[in-house]
Amino acid sequence: MMRRGIIVVCVITLIGVAVSLTAQTNRRGGARADDRSLTVEEYTPRSTLVVPQHPVPSAKFPVVDIHSHHRPGLSGERWSTIVREMDELNLQVLVNLSGGNGATLARGVQAIRESPHPGRMVVFANLDFGNGVTPGFGDRAAAQLERDVAAGAVGLKLFKNFGLTVRDPQGRRVPVDHLELNPVWEMCARLDIPVLIHTGEPSEFSQPVDRYNERWLELIVRPGRRLPSDRYPSFEAIMAERDRLFERHPETRFIAAHMGWHANDLGRLGAMLDRLPNVVVETGAILYELGRQPLAARAFFAEYADRVLFGKDSYAADEFPYYWRTFETRDEYFDYYRRYHAFWKLYGIGLSDDILRKVYYENALRVVPGIPRGAFPTF
Repeated sequence: MMRRGIIVVCVITLIGVAVSLTAQTNRRGGARADDRSLTVEEYTPRSTLVVPQHPVPSAKFPVVDIHSHHRPGLSGERWSTIVREMDELNLQVLVNLSGGNGATLARGVQAIRESPHPGRMVVFANLDFGNGVTPGFGDRAAAQLERDVAAGAVGLKLFKNFGLTVRDPQGRRVPVDHLELNPVWEMCARLDIPVLIHTGEPSEFSQPVDRYNERWLELIVRPGRRLPSDRYPSFEAIMAERDRLFERHPETRFIAAHMGWHANDLGRLGAMLDRLPNVVVETGAILYELGRQPLAARAFFAEYADRVLFGKDSYAADEFPYYWRTFETRDEYFDYYRRYHAFWKLYGIGLSDDILRKVYYENALRVVPGIPRGAFPTF
């Protein structure tokens, strides 16, 4: 009897060891015996939904990408490769927002002009906040911007550090509507160039990283994007500063990057555009918002067709077709290209040809006079 009990205990022990080893193997990527051990990052179910699919490899009309980033002086084989990709995608012009300033910008502009494809990229200048915002900064920056436009820049881009980490000599954060920069905005109006301004980040980046945070996965994967309240101003504080800036300079054209971070609240975005006729928006890196609300997005684009420019943000040729498909079709429940941005599926908005033409190129040509016009149908 005792011997039989010993045998049973041994068998149970061996089973336990086997289960433990199997679990360890599963966690290392083998077949799982118990799907309760899956993490949210690992859970990628296959959809069983069967619906019509209409991938769009090339945009229906030529496109100006108002929000692209490339190193200054892009040339040679890399530039030729990008142009070949652009031709396949029907991308006509890239707006490089990372142009720099001074000699760096001048060299970059010259490199594109001397390349075999001089009309396929234009450049925006940037302000140099390396030494902070000191007395007289605005006048110096405005003078430099005037030189940069003479060298070939067609606009000004403000990066996300402005309003978050740029400091004054006392170490205080410089607000977006700081009066010291007034000469810069006035110079943009005088030179007839737009300001594309990235202000703040998605609102959830300022919220606790907990089970209620819609961007939890992104903030776990990219913890540097968190904006805790003990170190940064609130989302609403940044938006208020930005809107005051827009209001104070009605003669300056502003492009609010990433649809002003209000693509998740199109009613609020529409109210902002109604209040601020000198502001337009662009679609960089917010496709996941538009694609989950196709009816509301379609209605928004119909009402504000003259106020939305196409933008992609980081350049990756294989990601543009997701935009074409969302804008041009009414497909249902298809993947987005970056899972940590959105764990949900996209739906096509199905914009009309008239709206597509405005979003893809007409609005950009109106807002940025320095973009070459010869390759576009109505210009």
